[in-house]
Amino acid sequence: MPNVQVHSLFTDFDINLFKGGKHYRLYEKLGSHLVEVDGIAGTYFAVWAPSAKSVSVVGNFNSWNEEEHQLNVRWDSSGIWEGFIPAIGKGEVYKYKIQSNNNDIWTEKADPFARYCEHPPNTASIIWTAEHDWQDDAWMGYRKDKNGLDKPYSVYEVHLGSWKKNAKNKFLTYKEFAIDLVDYVKEMGYTHVEFMPIMEYPYDPSWGYQLTGYFAPTSRFGSPEEFKFLVDAFHQNDIGVILDWVPSHFPEDAHGLGFFDGSNLYEHPDRRKGYHTDWKSLIFNYGRNEVRAFLISNAIFWLDQFHVDGLRVDAVASMLYLDYSREDGEWEPNIYGNNENLEAISFIRELNEAVYSSFDGVQTIAEESTAFSGVSKPVEHGGLGFGMKWMMGWMHDTLQFFQKEPIYRKHHQNDLTFSATYAFTEHFMLPFSHDEVVYGKQSLVYRMPGDEWQRFANLRLLFGYMFTHPGTKLMFMGGEFGQTAEWNFEQSLDWHLLQYGGHKGIQDFVKDLNHLYKSAPALYEKQFSPEGFQWIDYGDHENSVLTYVRKGHDEKNDLIIACNFTPIPRENYRIGNPKKGKLTEVLNSDDAKYGGGGNLNTKIKSSTKPAHGYKKSIEITIPPLGIVILK
Repeated sequence: MPNVQVHSLFTDFDINLFKGGKHYRLYEKLGSHLVEVDGIAGTYFAVWAPSAKSVSVVGNFNSWNEEEHQLNVRWDSSGIWEGFIPAIGKGEVYKYKIQSNNNDIWTEKADPFARYCEHPPNTASIIWTAEHDWQDDAWMGYRKDKNGLDKPYSVYEVHLGSWKKNAKNKFLTYKEFAIDLVDYVKEMGYTHVEFMPIMEYPYDPSWGYQLTGYFAPTSRFGSPEEFKFLVDAFHQNDIGVILDWVPSHFPEDAHGLGFFDGSNLYEHPDRRKGYHTDWKSLIFNYGRNEVRAFLISNAIFWLDQFHVDGLRVDAVASMLYLDYSREDGEWEPNIYGNNENLEAISFIRELNEAVYSSFDGVQTIAEESTAFSGVSKPVEHGGLGFGMKWMMGWMHDTLQFFQKEPIYRKHHQNDLTFSATYAFTEHFMLPFSHDEVVYGKQSLVYRMPGDEWQRFANLRLLFGYMFTHPGTKLMFMGGEFGQTAEWNFEQSLDWHLLQYGGHKGIQDFVKDLNHLYKSAPALYEKQFSPEGFQWIDYGDHENSVLTYVRKGHDEKNDLIIACNFTPIPRENYRIGNPKKGKLTEVLNSDDAKYGGGGNLNTKIKSSTKPAHGYKKSIEITIPPLGIVILK
């Protein structure tokens, strides 16, 4: 009996789909799969390596000898090598030893479709099945409603390696996160959690954004079935799970996708399109059908096999433009003479069409920082087809404003009001992400000016303004309790800070903001529509005050918001009242329970005196560096 028996999981139809770039479930065919052939248990292997002269499976089972288990190349010019190896089972480590058509080139590669990988710095793939008895039927049944664009969407962004460490300063496991992290996210009132990349990556300082195991949850925290257990735990607590996903680039590590079979297989062969100078990484060849099928299959894989509810797509801007971070002469225009990467744009549209046609109740979210038009517009209407787009301009302008000393803010109020002019051109998510608390930018609380009291008051005001601004929300871990140090991926968040009143106050305020967001239809029902927002007055620069209304379907749920961006309380401050009936204060960032000064509005005076174009008005106290929300 030969060491490798002829066997295939591919049909002719599979091969035709693969060659055409339309096979979106390649993970069911390529990679390693435990099977029985003629009653004999073993493993079927299949790998795409069209420039190979020979491909062998090597591992401990054959002393890493490439002569022992050579795969068979298919006869159909697909470039797929495959075969069945008897008596090789779950848990065996392996790689592919590939001899290129150029006899001088040998590569030894991890399986691009491996479901499990060795713990870094080891780099081999592991034959695996991830059995899990899902208990999230209820969530999967109603998540379409939970995940809708007219529903509250408040995301807690997490780097698993540094959210919290155990007593020995080691990583928590997926199963430990299923208790500690799930309980915390639920208590804080977030609707979703977003994980920075959990696909296998070799280098910790990359934070997971340089992937080598696209189909394998990182073994740093446990096994694939344990990651399924974590997702399941979130779902059983009505919390959606979003994964950061990186189709924009990949590292040149020797065991990774680069120069896979001795040729530019996954990366674009033209370095002007195939290499990121910023990240020292390779760029996928979006014009190659098989590469498109690999990437779309990977997106589908996480939604299908792991019940994930959304993908936040990293570095979309770098994909859209041929001249991204390149000087003149370092890029070549497209056939129309401009700088758009037509192949990447076509791929993104195909990706989003495949995702949304395959799954109910999921979202794709673009991290996209340019003015590219129609990012969150449906493909059939000429857009890229994402569900949402990060509102990077709002984030930049808002933080720039808040960093200014209050005495100067009256000259820069347009930094805040400008966002209203374009807030509804896309389905925007408002992000305060990990990128804003690294590389010398300081933590959010330490970017605020003033003494300690003013820093915390400013941060509460910042978060209050964020939650009452149109759009969905994203907050990076640590911001919710005023982490003072910049984020360090090598150590736990500073949870000990919660023993101090200011930090506990921030945490309690964010918790109440989340619960208000979820319970107040005016904050989410029309969060992507101009009908959901109305200025009362954006022109009081001298007092640095903004007043506006958030609206839902039923006007009785409307909210009036007043923000004071100075440390001077605005007492008896008159604003036009567009609403009938008695107004009550539902949230005040200056409440003593949050660490504020206690300037509350227990009785709101209503008057027939006109103001701001309305026949009636009210007088309220807007506390120093505070936000007041009235219903």
